[in-house]
Amino acid sequence: MNRRTLLHATTALGAATLTAATATRADAAPTAAPAPGRPLHVHVVLFDGVEELDYTAPYEVFAASGYFTDRDVEVRYVTLDGPRTVRAAYGTRLRVDHEWAPEEADLLVVPGGGYARREDPGVWAEIGRGSLPRALAAAARPGLTVSALCTGVMLLSAAGLTTGRPCTTHHRARADLERQGGVLKNARVVDDGDLVTAGGVTSGLDLALWLVRRELGADAAVGLEAMLEYEARGTVWTARAGR
Repeated sequence: MNRRTLLHATTALGAATLTAATATRADAAPTAAPAPGRPLHVHVVLFDGVEELDYTAPYEVFAASGYFTDRDVEVRYVTLDGPRTVRAAYGTRLRVDHEWAPEEADLLVVPGGGYARREDPGVWAEIGRGSLPRALAAAARPGLTVSALCTGVMLLSAAGLTTGRPCTTHHRARADLERQGGVLKNARVVDDGDLVTAGGVTSGLDLALWLVRRELGADAAVGLEAMLEYEARGTVWTARAGR
């Protein structure tokens, strides 16, 4: 029995139990139309000072999602300045092997970290340097969904991507996001089509589960919830009535 078959078998009971509990969220989600022959490419953007949970939670959700769908899912960490070692907020050192290539991605995920301090490293430092916001602004194109969680949303704001758009962020950055032109929504996840944002830290789980539901279908999201022993929290605000 291969790993995918084993995981399907061991999570089937839990997934069935969760189906009823998540019916409202499933009804709100779009009906996914997976393309089995084409992988879903997810790039998680890293920088020095990034919060550990901000990047690990979405990465694990997307990486494990391949066990619950016939569509291949490829997840990678990327940095703007190419393969290197990133030092995260609490000292974790992570070797990133992939270069910046948003033209190859279907989903970009931008974590946060370091917004409470103006000095290096972290979001403020990246905003001050300007390179990452400019690259994010240039990455936007049809077919790409740009997402962010926690204070990673402030990098999108610096890129001009949240101006006039429904969005949310960590509670301590909400006033800044609104001052910079974001249209704040009181929701844990805000889906405005090609822009999807989420609240602070643990919201990365909910952001990733919502995007899995949207891109790969409700069964994949429910299976993941059972495997992770985590039920998606909070409200998902969506721009389209059909979602």
